[in-house]
Formats: sequence, structure tokens, C-alpha cells
Amino acid sequence: MHRRTLLAAAAASVAAPAIAQPARTATLRFVPQANLTALDPIWTSAIVTQMHGYCIFDTLYAVDGEQRPRPQMAEGHTTSDDGRVWRIRLREGLRFHDGEPVRARDCVASLERWSKRDTFGQILAGAVDAWGAPDDRTLEIRLKRPFPLLIDALAKPDANVPFIMPERLARTDANAQITEMVGSGPYRFVAGEYNSGSRAVYEKFDGYRPRQEPSDWASGGKVAHFPRIEWQILPDPATAAAALQNGEVDWLDQPLADLIPTLRRNRNIAIEVLNPTGLMSIMRLNHQQAPFNDLKTRQAVALSVEQSEYMQATLGTDRDTWRECRSLFPCGTPFGTEDLSELARPPRSLDRARAALAASGYSGQKVLIINPTDFPLIGPHGQVTADRLRRIGMNVELADTDWGTVVQRRVRREPVDQGGWSIFHTYGSSLAYLNPAVSTLVKGTGTAGWFGWYQSEAMNALVAQWLEAPDAARQKALADDINRLAQDDVATVPLGQFTIRTAYRRSITGLAKGSMPYPWSVRPAG
Repeated sequence: MHRRTLLAAAAASVAAPAIAQPARTATLRFVPQANLTALDPIWTSAIVTQMHGYCIFDTLYAVDGEQRPRPQMAEGHTTSDDGRVWRIRLREGLRFHDGEPVRARDCVASLERWSKRDTFGQILAGAVDAWGAPDDRTLEIRLKRPFPLLIDALAKPDANVPFIMPERLARTDANAQITEMVGSGPYRFVAGEYNSGSRAVYEKFDGYRPRQEPSDWASGGKVAHFPRIEWQILPDPATAAAALQNGEVDWLDQPLADLIPTLRRNRNIAIEVLNPTGLMSIMRLNHQQAPFNDLKTRQAVALSVEQSEYMQATLGTDRDTWRECRSLFPCGTPFGTEDLSELARPPRSLDRARAALAASGYSGQKVLIINPTDFPLIGPHGQVTADRLRRIGMNVELADTDWGTVVQRRVRREPVDQGGWSIFHTYGSSLAYLNPAVSTLVKGTGTAGWFGWYQSEAMNALVAQWLEAPDAARQKALADDINRLAQDDVATVPLGQFTIRTAYRRSITGLAKGSMPYPWSVRPAG
């Protein structure tokens, strides 16, 4: 029996998952896409950790549904005539979960730490002369040169989100993980009830002061309607779907595509797309270690990719939910131009990849793929890659593990025989890859950049030119150059673009649109 058929049958037959509990209208019971193993949303870009971050933390600015930055913790800002001094005023009465007031110096320390990890933050930091806090409610950012996208950077909606935390935590080394979760957002983290692999718990923070305007994506009034949110970690898709059907949980973030028809037949369950901008799947190679420190070997891998095979492995044959996208900027957006690189253009064939590998000088080094078996939207991609690379002549080891281990291991830069890795797969919101400023996929900053550590001075120069482009036409031309170079260098391999349907019981309502499931605005129906 095919894997999907087996799972669908299991979902229909499972009567009572082991997590059964009494229905409690005061608690929102949510099943996230994966286990929450890393708590620090600045240290890791994992989507599940960013979701966790949105429960606890708030941001100075946030985007609305039209991707415009709006004041959030900020009351507003002023800019000097020469564009080199920005003053941001905090809203009055903001407090952290430990009772301490939010001060400008907390924001300064948070932004400084964020700017060491995030690629957009790194670009901003390169323009900053000094971060300052002349008083408790005023941030002052002095620039070496004008940086018109400063507020866009502070409103970045996806990994890594510039969340604000207390100064005492934000002074932690950017390469070390913070485990104490103290924010100023609508919910507080209940550390004593956190059990990785089982659950995470959040309780309404009564000291939170929501903005008065309606919530709109990540911006606006973030109202906590539930006193308590429980994340139930259910890695088996059939068990999670059965729990939703039986009323044991209220909201299933990402039901397996094959189980959607079963869930649709339940009149008590609604199916909805909350992120209309969609997501992109990618393969990331380790540029710092053999064999992928060699360009020709990386190019052979890129030539082996058939996107439809990756998309069907996770989403099935329903083309309404996915498309091929041979671009490192999302298709359907201003910079989403396909087939700029010869490596991406069809027709693709294993014969071409095999010949390219033979000409590359590859000498049988092990290719280790770290692959999460508990993540249905990622795990099958590792299996596809392992099969295709073996067929072109590579020595491949598929290291099956859980997503939490992948998140922890992908930070390591050692050779594979010392705990390192060669390939991992993941996906992210299209908004996170929208342009050269926000996208981690094309930056060439080496070990200062995203896992895989692609390094290219030519790329860095192109990105700098894009940021200073005088008009839209020049921006588009430079974005095409960046897209082409990133694919020629195999900075990242695109695997396709898709949308995800979330499933929830009709006993809740008010789910906010956005690039990830937000905890605010959701409330009991009726």
C-alpha cells in the first residue's frame, strides 16, 4: 500500500488518540507543524520557533496584509533631513512578562543581537554608526549613510523576526541560545510545563496593551482571547488528523495533503489557506566542506533536480496546491523570473547531471543528508535527493532523524565524520525570500550568513547595488543578476512553490491571515 493511502486509512480508523483530554473552552489546543526544540527565535530561523516567538514577543514595527510596515511597539518615528538619524518613540506602558517596563535600551540590545544573526539585519548594521537610547522611550539610530529601508528591516515578518526582549537576555552572545523566554507579547511562556516532544504552554499576559486598531497580518491589535494555549506535539499525521476529528485538539497547523479529503467530510472542521503568498521548498548545500566546496560538484546536484518529483512527494499530484518555480525569488512576484540560469532551464535529466559530476572531479566523498522523518513537508525531499544523487554516482548517506536534531545539527561546520552535514531541505514563506534585502537564500556572506555558508564577494556587491538602486527598472535588472548568480553558484536549489491548508474545528473563529499561524484574534465561535 502506498504511504499516502496507508495514512489516509489510518486517519479514518483511529478512534481515540492517547492525548485525549476533556474539552476546555478556556484553552486553545494547537498542533504545530513540528516539535519545538529550539526556543530562541534569533538563534534559529526554524519556522516553528518563529511561531513560538510570535506568542511571546512583540516587535517595534510589523507588516500589514499589503506588506507595509506599521508601528507596533513603536508610537512612531522621525528622521533627520539628511536621513542619517532615526528616532523611534515607544508606546507608553509597555511591560515585559517579568513586570519590568520595556525600555529603549532593551530594544537597542535586541536589535544589535538580531542584526548579528539575520541577513537583512547584517545589511542594516553595516550602515549603522551607533545604536542609542537617549531616554527610556526613545531609540536613536545614527547611520553612516542613509538607509531608506530601515523601518522595513525592523518590520521583517519572517525568520529571523526582530523580536524585542529584555536587555539582560539580549546581551547573550548571538551564537548562543537563549532558553529563558521573557517577552512583552500577548502570551507568556509557561516554562514549567514545556516538554520538548510533547507540549508547550502559553498563558495570557494580563499586562499586555494591544493597539486599538484591528489586527492585520502581524500588525495591529493583538488580542488574546484564550487564557491558555497548549501546543500538542503530534508528529504522526494520522494521529493528529484523528485528534482534530474527535475534538481532542482545536487547530491543526499543517494537515498532510492526503488527509484533507477525510477532514473535509467532517462538518465540524473548516479548511482554509491562511498564507495566500505561499511557501517555497529548497535544498541547501554545505559550501564549507567537501564535496560541495567545489562549484562543479554543486552544479551537478542542481542539474539532477526535477521539481515535480519533490512537490509530488510531499503534496501529491494536485497541481492546485503547488507549482514548479525555477527562481530563487517567488514566482508571481516582481522579481520571480524563471530560467535565468542554464542550470535551472528544462529539460532536466539525470544523464546531464551524471556527465557534469564525472567532469567535476568528484572522487566519492560521502554526501550526508540530514533528514527529518517527523516532518511530512520536508522528510520526503531527503529521500528524493538521496535517490537521485545515488543514481548519478554519489556516495550518499541519508541520516534520518527528527526535525529538532536537524535544527541543532545544521549549525555545525565540521566535516561529516565529525558531526557535520552536506545537505538539508526546508521551506519558508515566500515573503521571507521576496527580494535581495530579506532573502537568506542569495546572500554571499559566508560563515556570517545562513546555514550552508555560501560566500561570494560578487554577490555581496550586487546586493549592495540593489539596495541603492535609483528606480524600479534598475532594481529589477539587478535582482535578475542576483537570481542568476545565486543559481549559477548553487547558493540554494529551489524545489518548488506551494500553499498550505490549515484545518480547525468550527468551534473557533477569527484566525488571522499571515505568513504563519498567529496566536492572537483566534476566539471561541459564537
